Amino acid sequence: MTFTITVQPSGRSFSATSDESLLAAGIRQGIGLPYGCKDGACGSCKCKLLSGSVVHGPHQSKALSADEEAAGYILTCCGSAQSDVVIESRQVTEVGAFPIKKMPARVSSLSRASHDVMVLRLQLPASDTFQYRAGQYVEFILRDGDRRSYSMANAPHTQAEQPGLELHLRHMPGGKFTDQVFSTMKEKDILRIEGPFGSFFLREESDKPMILLASGTGFAPIKAIVEHMRFKGINRPATLYWGGRRPGDLYQSAWIEEQLAAMPNLRYVPVVSNAEPEDAWTGRTGFVHRAVLEDHADLSGFEVYACGAPIVVESAKRDYVAQAGLPEECFHADSFTSAADKV
Repeated sequence: MTFTITVQPSGRSFSATSDESLLAAGIRQGIGLPYGCKDGACGSCKCKLLSGSVVHGPHQSKALSADEEAAGYILTCCGSAQSDVVIESRQVTEVGAFPIKKMPARVSSLSRASHDVMVLRLQLPASDTFQYRAGQYVEFILRDGDRRSYSMANAPHTQAEQPGLELHLRHMPGGKFTDQVFSTMKEKDILRIEGPFGSFFLREESDKPMILLASGTGFAPIKAIVEHMRFKGINRPATLYWGGRRPGDLYQSAWIEEQLAAMPNLRYVPVVSNAEPEDAWTGRTGFVHRAVLEDHADLSGFEVYACGAPIVVESAKRDYVAQAGLPEECFHADSFTSAADKV
C-alpha cells in the first residue's frame, strides 16, 4: 500500500509504501531529508511525527529512546508509514539533486597512512559523471549484499581532471571489508559502489565562522570540505580540530599545514588524548571536542561540522548546544558507525 508523506514546514510531499523506510522513499524521489548511517545507529534522521502512523524496524536506543518515541519522535531511516504521514524536519533540501548511481570502481592505489589507516583510491568510469558534495559518502556493495560506508576525502572539482575517489579506511580487525582491504585487496581489483549519500556537506549560503571537528578517519570528509573551500575561494574563518589517541593517528597533518599556507583564514588545532612518553608530544591534550570549548566559550555565532566516532559527535552536540549556546540547527554531523555499532 502507498501513502503520502508530507514534510513540514516546507509542505513538500512524496509517496512511500508500507514496506520501505521513509528515508529510502524520500531519497528515491529527490527529497533531501537529513540522515547519517541509514541503520538506526546515529539518530541524525530523527524528527517529529505530527500525524499518522509509523512502525520502526531495529534501531539503537541511543538513536531513539523509548521516551523520545513516546513523545512522538521517529527515525526516518528505519520507520515505515502505515498511513498518510506528516513529519516535521528541521532540514529539507534538494541536496543538489545529484543522482544516486551504482557503478564499478577500479582500485588505482592502496597506501598506508598509518599503522591502521589505508588511503584507498578508486578510478571511476570516465563515461559516467559522478557528482557529489564535499562531505558526502559512498557505499561499497559487498558480494553478499552487505554494505560499508566511507566518505569521499577529495573535493568534487577533482573529478574534472580524473574521475576517482579518495577514501580513508581504518582497519577493524575481523571486519568483513577492512580485513580484505588490509590483506588481499590489490591494484586493479574491481569493486562496486553506490552513492552519493548523506546530508553532511558545507552550507555555502552561510557566512558564519566554522568549527571543523574530526576524530580519527572522520578527517576524510573534513578534508574534502577544506579542499572545496580552497578551490571555491571560500574565506570564512574556520578552525580545524583533529583528535587522535596518539600523534600518528593524525595521519595527514602535513597536508593540513600545506593548506594553511594558502588559506589565511584557516587554523589547525591537533589534539592527542593518549600520548606516550616516546611520542614527545607538546601540543594540546585531552578530548578533542572539549578543546573547542576551551577556546570558544560562546558558540552562538558559529557553525560546527563534526565527523568521527559516535561518542565524539554525540558529546560535541550535547555540550556545544547546552554549554556554549550553539543553535542546534548549526550543528552538522556525520557519525562513523561500524558494523558493530549497528548491532
